Amino acid sequence: MYFLLLPFSTAPAMAPWSSLGPHFLLLLLLLCPLLPLTQAHHFSALNTTFNHLALAPGRGTLYVGAVNHLFQLSPELQLEAMAVTGPVFDSPDCVPFHDPAECPQARLTDNANQLLLVSSRAQELVACGQVRQGVCEKRLLDDVSKLLYQAEDPGDGQFVAANTPGVATVGLVVPAPGRDLLLVARGLAGKLSGGVPPLTVRQLAGPQPFSSEGLGRLVVGDFSDYNNSYVAAFANAHSAYFVFRRRGARAQAEYRSYVARVCLGDANLYSYVEVPLNCHGQGLIQAAFLAPGTLLGAFAAGSRGAQAALCAFPLAELDGSIEQARRLCYTTGGRGPSGTEEATVEYGVTSHCVTLPADSPESYPCGDEHTPSPIAGRQPLETRPLLQLGQPISAIAALHTDGHMIAFLGDTQGRLHKVFLNGSQSQVYHSQQMGLPGSAISPDLLVDSSGSYLYVLTAQQVDRVPVAACPQFPDCASCLQAQDPLCGWCVLQGRCTRKGQCGRAGQSDQWLWSYEEDSRCLHVQSLLPAHYPRQEQGQVTLSVPRLPNLAMDEYFHCAFGDYDSLAHVEGPHVACFTPPQDQLPLNPPGTDHITLSLTLMFEDVAIAATNFSFYDCSAVQALEVAAPCRACVSSLWRCHWCPQSSRCVYGEHCPEGERTIYSTQEVDVQVRGPEVCPQVEGLAGPHLVPVGWENRLAMRVRNLQHFRGLPASYHCWLELPGELRRLSASLEEMAGDTGLIYCQAQQFHPSMAQWELPVPIYVTRGEGQRLDNAHTLHVTLYDCAVGHPDCSHCQAANGSLGCLWCSHGQPACLYGPLCPPGAVELLCPTPRIDMIEPLTGPPEGGLALTILGSNLGRDFTDVQDAVSVAGQPCSPDPSLYRTSARIVCVTSPAPNGTTGPIQVAIKSRPPGISTQHFTYQDPILLGLTPQWGPQAGGTQLTIHGQHLQTGGNISAFVGSQSCPIQEPVCPEVIVCHTMPQARPGEAVVHVVFGHAHRTLLSSPFHYTANPQLMAAEPSVSFRGGGRQIRVRGKNLDVVRWPLLSVWLEATAEMQVAEAQPQDLRRSCGAPAAAPQACVQLEGGLLQCSTVCSINSSSLLLCQSPAVPDGARPQRVFFSLDNVHVDFASASGGQDFLYQPNPRLSPLSRKGPARLKPGNVLDVEGEGLNLGISKEEVRVHIGDGECLVKTLTLTHLYCEPPPQVPQPANGSSTLPQFVVQMGNLRLILGPVQYEAEPAPPAFPMEAQVGLGMGAAVLTAAVLLLTLMYRHKSKQALRDYQKVLMQLENLEIGVGDQCRKEFTDLMTEMTDLSSDLEASGIPFLDYRTYTERVFFPGHGGCPLQPVFEGPGEEGDRAPVRQGLTQLSNLLNSKLFLLTLIHTLEEQPSFSQRDRCHVASLLSLALHSKLEYLTDIMKTLLGDLAAHYVHKNPKLMLRRTETMVEKLLTNWLSICLYTFLRDVAGEPLYMLLRAIQYQVDKGPVDAVTGKAKRTLNDSRLLREDVEFQPLTLMVLVGPGAGGAAGSSAAQHVPARVLDTDTITQVKEKVLDQVYKGTPFSQRPSVHALDLEWRSGLAGHLTLSDEDLTSVTNNHWKRLNTLQHYKVPDGATVGLIPQLHNGRTISQSLAQSCPSGENIPMLEDGEEGGVRLWHLVKGTEEPEGAKIWRNSLREQEQEQERARAKAIPEIYLTRLLSMKGTLQKFVDDTFQAILSVNRPVPIAVKYLFDFLDELAEKHGIEDPETLHIWKTNSLLLRFWVNTLKNPQLIFDIRVSDNVDAILAVIAQTFIDSCTVSEHKVGRDSPVNKLLYAREIPRYKQMVERYYSDIRQSSSASYQEMNSALAELSGNYTSAPHCLEALQELYNHIHRYYDQIINALEEDPVGQKMQLACRLQQIAALVENKVTDL
Repeated sequence: MYFLLLPFSTAPAMAPWSSLGPHFLLLLLLLCPLLPLTQAHHFSALNTTFNHLALAPGRGTLYVGAVNHLFQLSPELQLEAMAVTGPVFDSPDCVPFHDPAECPQARLTDNANQLLLVSSRAQELVACGQVRQGVCEKRLLDDVSKLLYQAEDPGDGQFVAANTPGVATVGLVVPAPGRDLLLVARGLAGKLSGGVPPLTVRQLAGPQPFSSEGLGRLVVGDFSDYNNSYVAAFANAHSAYFVFRRRGARAQAEYRSYVARVCLGDANLYSYVEVPLNCHGQGLIQAAFLAPGTLLGAFAAGSRGAQAALCAFPLAELDGSIEQARRLCYTTGGRGPSGTEEATVEYGVTSHCVTLPADSPESYPCGDEHTPSPIAGRQPLETRPLLQLGQPISAIAALHTDGHMIAFLGDTQGRLHKVFLNGSQSQVYHSQQMGLPGSAISPDLLVDSSGSYLYVLTAQQVDRVPVAACPQFPDCASCLQAQDPLCGWCVLQGRCTRKGQCGRAGQSDQWLWSYEEDSRCLHVQSLLPAHYPRQEQGQVTLSVPRLPNLAMDEYFHCAFGDYDSLAHVEGPHVACFTPPQDQLPLNPPGTDHITLSLTLMFEDVAIAATNFSFYDCSAVQALEVAAPCRACVSSLWRCHWCPQSSRCVYGEHCPEGERTIYSTQEVDVQVRGPEVCPQVEGLAGPHLVPVGWENRLAMRVRNLQHFRGLPASYHCWLELPGELRRLSASLEEMAGDTGLIYCQAQQFHPSMAQWELPVPIYVTRGEGQRLDNAHTLHVTLYDCAVGHPDCSHCQAANGSLGCLWCSHGQPACLYGPLCPPGAVELLCPTPRIDMIEPLTGPPEGGLALTILGSNLGRDFTDVQDAVSVAGQPCSPDPSLYRTSARIVCVTSPAPNGTTGPIQVAIKSRPPGISTQHFTYQDPILLGLTPQWGPQAGGTQLTIHGQHLQTGGNISAFVGSQSCPIQEPVCPEVIVCHTMPQARPGEAVVHVVFGHAHRTLLSSPFHYTANPQLMAAEPSVSFRGGGRQIRVRGKNLDVVRWPLLSVWLEATAEMQVAEAQPQDLRRSCGAPAAAPQACVQLEGGLLQCSTVCSINSSSLLLCQSPAVPDGARPQRVFFSLDNVHVDFASASGGQDFLYQPNPRLSPLSRKGPARLKPGNVLDVEGEGLNLGISKEEVRVHIGDGECLVKTLTLTHLYCEPPPQVPQPANGSSTLPQFVVQMGNLRLILGPVQYEAEPAPPAFPMEAQVGLGMGAAVLTAAVLLLTLMYRHKSKQALRDYQKVLMQLENLEIGVGDQCRKEFTDLMTEMTDLSSDLEASGIPFLDYRTYTERVFFPGHGGCPLQPVFEGPGEEGDRAPVRQGLTQLSNLLNSKLFLLTLIHTLEEQPSFSQRDRCHVASLLSLALHSKLEYLTDIMKTLLGDLAAHYVHKNPKLMLRRTETMVEKLLTNWLSICLYTFLRDVAGEPLYMLLRAIQYQVDKGPVDAVTGKAKRTLNDSRLLREDVEFQPLTLMVLVGPGAGGAAGSSAAQHVPARVLDTDTITQVKEKVLDQVYKGTPFSQRPSVHALDLEWRSGLAGHLTLSDEDLTSVTNNHWKRLNTLQHYKVPDGATVGLIPQLHNGRTISQSLAQSCPSGENIPMLEDGEEGGVRLWHLVKGTEEPEGAKIWRNSLREQEQEQERARAKAIPEIYLTRLLSMKGTLQKFVDDTFQAILSVNRPVPIAVKYLFDFLDELAEKHGIEDPETLHIWKTNSLLLRFWVNTLKNPQLIFDIRVSDNVDAILAVIAQTFIDSCTVSEHKVGRDSPVNKLLYAREIPRYKQMVERYYSDIRQSSSASYQEMNSALAELSGNYTSAPHCLEALQELYNHIHRYYDQIINALEEDPVGQKMQLACRLQQIAALVENKVTDL
């Protein structure tokens, strides 16, 4: 089973080199979904790749080196510890650095593990990665998360491993006196590794660990010339061996395989000697392993190295070859005896082989300073392959155990092969797949110290594989068949074991091995006897070869099923006694024996087994009643037959001297076998016996001599139907052992349904002693009368039966002797004709005519020439003739109109004449309807004519295609259905009547092109059906019965009720009927259809078919004859949807509903508009119509007729309220019109009787009640009237909206084409996060850490302290304590909470998985807090840090969704709003606009304006002389009422439409210049000397003021003066973030500014200065609420209607309509569901509020209101006001409560009152879809977060965030320290101490800590 470990990423600037603390590791382990550890056989981790595996000898702990991680595992692969080693900022082209500026090309680099070694002496793990030029680190063996050493500033001598993942590094930790040394060999990698030798000796301890200073190096002249590629490194007690591939010097380009040897004590590599290896005929070495006494190597083989070969090099030979090369280089200058060079000094060094004294090799076994080095032998060590494999081998391991050598080979496809190295014979005996196919097995293939398990490493997982899986083989056969050399069958233990696990394996025949010569499992070779009678108990002897010997006090025993018997052993023979009869189970029914398992046992272990049968001879006899003797002596068992007593017995013979018929198994006995049994051999006479005639039966018998001397009677027995007939019999003995049995004469009269009846017969002797029938024996009774109804049948019967036609009494067919002699009829009567078919035929003849009757001849020869039809001969067909009963003949030609009877004249008899007449008639074809149909066929074609019912075999054809006829054929009409035709065109219709052809040449049938459906709408209906579907297309009128059909999956009861199987039959004369509403299809489906009406060739009107309750629609389609089109294909991909039928509440629960004239009727219900529109709903009150005004999901509002309508039928006095929705007719009760009821008058008696006090009290209560009811009804009526008013207004502005929308879409199309080139101006991710995290901070949310001049030495401690703070934040306990402590402080404001939450979001951005975990923990705490208060208030406001953390987290996770999905519709909405606003005047002073959605921003005065198009000069000549050829003219749309600043803004928008706003020039830095003619340049401004001032009111200048004409040329030029302009004052007066009118702020020296309208001027004496703008706004709101003038509301509605599509698109994008939901949203909602379930919250409204508050209101509403958070744009005040209305609509759509409006509702809410219910449904569906989708797994979310973590990679900003975070910590330093010290876990982790150290570093304080 797998461990899913979630890897953690670290901050790039922080310490991938720092370890995770043990508590953090514990937290990690608690978070991981670890499975039970006891059964672990695999280990894997997400998002990482495994590189190396190391095993600590003795302790068994495993270490896995992976990309960015180190894992420590137990022997069972249980995770014990983990360390994170990357990614880090690095480059292979740079030496290790501290400051990123030192290596500009550095990137975030994954750190793959290159070397992983265990130093047992120091209890250290050596791990070297690829980053930082391959430097190494040391970690604690007990806990790899604890870092023991890492070079702070490594030098060249400490570059150990290759810094490229594909270049191998191998190494060994070898013992040296007093220390361990590290031997490392590596290939060439990177431009900085040229100076690193391929083989080095390095120190592990001392001041410079991993340094090769002062130690040996393999000196190479030019490493690149040789390019060593190392495969493996090994060590034994004396030497270290390195296996590698390399080429020679430059002259030797060919690669060869080598092994190098170095003495273990040689720290200077003086002893280095290498020799080539050669596996005969193979390629280069790929993997190697040093086994005891042997070096195993896997070599590439086959073409392109796609195969492998295994070679074994004896270590003695290898060492001998190395010693020979060393000796030659020491003593003979490298020359061999023949003088050729056999050894040399390699690698381009200056040393050479020398001639030293002959004893030098012995004197210097490991070389010295004066000996040559490095030595390379020229003579390769050769051997032949042991084994060939089909895949390249990547790993080898071997094990020598139990005297055998086992090799383990891992290939590049992830398969592990186990190989038995049996001398020169080697074989693969087991292969298995490890990990994913195609993932190579790593060379680190390790066997544990016990030799029991093998550890296999692939890139994705570590597997623990048993070396020998002996226990998995359940029996001896599978154990030996496995051919596992380590496994054998332990006989007395009864299991498959290793040899050492079998206690007596050393003794003979105790442990069976598959490779032995006679390798067979113990088995029972023979049984004597093989079976035994169940009535006796006896001895059975088993022969079991190779039976193991037992000790004196040990025994075998036999088990017969459940019965045990002690066994007696003599050599291979085992004797056991069978169980007594009462211990045996009964025979199974219908059998004569029982078979039990016979098992030879030792204790409870089965040694060998076979089957043994116990038989019962008496049961043999009972199983075969017809021949008991034959069955007895023929059985498998040794049974004999006793004829006199009729018994089947076992034993030697029959008892008491009775004669015995012995079993066929007996030898040397004559009386044996079934042939000597007393038996009936067969019938002596005929076996046919006539019924009713007395017969005497005789049978042949034999072997009755066994009964001599014992007289007895015989009887015959016949098994007649329903009766067993017994007849006396006599025996007539004949010569020999034969005789005859004669049965008593007897007549038989059985009831016979057939004319022959076989009757079984047998013979008994004495009292029921039955003789065997040698064969199945029966006589056949026959009755002539059965099956021979007439004379011809009777005479045609078999003559041997003696049947005659007898006329005595009732004529019948009788057995001859039963008929009186005078009554025999030799001639049959006249033929009788009962029926002929058909009665008509064509004059051409050739018609097959069927004649039915009796006495129509005895055989065909009687009728061959005997038939005539209407006087014309008719030829009978012999194949269709039936004796006496049927003649089929073919008519001859005859004139048209010939008619007459049929005659059958059989020779010597008068002819038979039919009463029916046959007529020759000529069928005529006259016409057909319709005359056209689609080429797909299926048209119901009606052929008109005369005499069409001619003959019986009629076929119709249209062209060459058959036209299947629909029965019946009528005299004047044939109906058929056309078949498909290849192409359109004419086709002639012809009909075949038998052999007569008739063609309709005058009216050919036209095959037209198939109808095509192009559009179908609407695509939804109620289940009740009846909704009109409009279908548009081509050629729709070529089909007579177009259908709209639905296939339903219905219950059986529904199928019976709704439909009957389709019956295509019709009756002649009836008009053509429309298809049935519902028909039953094969497969259990129901098809319901409606017939569409053909409006024109391009329009069909269909009614949606009704769908019964409980049925499930499978397919909705159109059937146009044979053209079947799915609805989705016709509607452009929109499937047809059936909605549940609406439910309407009765108008009144009690009595009729009372209606006052003029009131609007409100009908409540559910799902009212799901399947219909309001225009399709018909509502009637009696015979009057109630006009439907509004239809919502839950309400129907209609305006009743003003006059009282009459009841629709006379049966009721009051009119009924009826709602018709398609087929659905809903009657909601009677309606009674009435006037306002007058208050009831109190009777005089009651007034007198009541006291004054009671009267006053009652009156008061009544008054209050009536007022309340009046107010309630008035509010409801107001609501209804408001909705109707709004709808009528919207209808009124519909045309204007459509025109505006068309203009807007044209503009948006142009915009889309512009965006394709420039793209949407999204903010970059960093700016986006800063604006979201720190709103309102402008462009500088974070202050730099190091401001002003300062020494680098002062800054270093601060940077170090902030880095330590970053590490401390990784402690979950610290972070949670910090957050809770800060929130508890009274002076820690809400602004501070948001700021700190954003700082944490930024500081932990690179660890989003961790940040998510913190957020979830805090959300859990928040939920627990609110559960005890009011759960619905949770997340409503930002009260704690977690709410802001949640906002930031969503902003991070949804940024991609914003850019890819929601950004485009939101941007298009913004541009559409801006375009619409700019089309109308906007007051520059008050900020009010003519086109808006916000009534507070509506310019109510009518301002006349004209649109102008200015030509803007753009380019180099724009600022120079007019008419410069280099300038271009760009048109810009403006209004003549625009101020100059407004014009400049619009011009800038047009000129820089593809440029982000931040990159455009400021509107206040440019002047607008009007250019007229060659020299006319006029600078325009909002205020100048020409401005009009009147009575303290100064009007801003407009284009109208300057009289700028349409088409004028203008340019934008830089401002040359610094005077204060009105535009600047306006900019200062109107901050972008506030929507504040500027009436008072615009005053300058008593002059008030105005643009389009003047502000409201109050009388001087009554002028009151408001305390705040809020009071002004409230006052204005109250004034607006008093009245909504229709003209203003129309403007708002017009704007709303124009923008509706863009609002819908934006909401659909936000709510993921038809799109997958972002994984973060699913993850968050699942977590909220878990919180609700955890706290027992079952209220769906609460969960809805949580989800709404967390996502839609917290994130999306903020994005809607502030699009500048994601786009680089300018949002004007008017656009901001419109977005506020849209955002409020979105907020209202997210609420659960019903949205009702009234007269006093804000206008903004009224605008979208009709759309909000639809938006609510979208929100509900959004939540429902998320809830029903598959859960977002922890792993998927973490994978997504890990990908996001790298987006914000600015390390300086991270430090700035940490600095500001520390400032907040500093404010509450003492409280935080106290909280950390009070926590016991925090004390153990020394969190307070670590924070104090950070404080000392950041504040540059010296501390005594």
